[in-house]
Amino acid sequence: MPPRDQTHRVCLSFEFRDGWPCQFLEADLQTPLPKRLHFVSSSKIFELVERAGRFTDQETRLMADQGIKVGRGGLFLQLTEEPYAKLRKQ
Repeated sequence: MPPRDQTHRVCLSFEFRDGWPCQFLEADLQTPLPKRLHFVSSSKIFELVERAGRFTDQETRLMADQGIKVGRGGLFLQLTEEPYAKLRKQ
């Protein structure tokens, strides 16, 4: 049986402030990752989640919807090594 790719649990945090700045934190919710993104549209947050970590269930999608409605939120992503390495670069 081939080894499974290691995944990394990362929190995506977003808040509406003249667009949607996004910050990524390690699973401990204390350690920020260097890469930050800023989106003009909230739909880009959904695109990011679909590309990077996928919505794992309906509850996660609802949490993202609710966060966007109230103007801030966060959710956990399971990233493979490649996207995780991109977040660790400055």
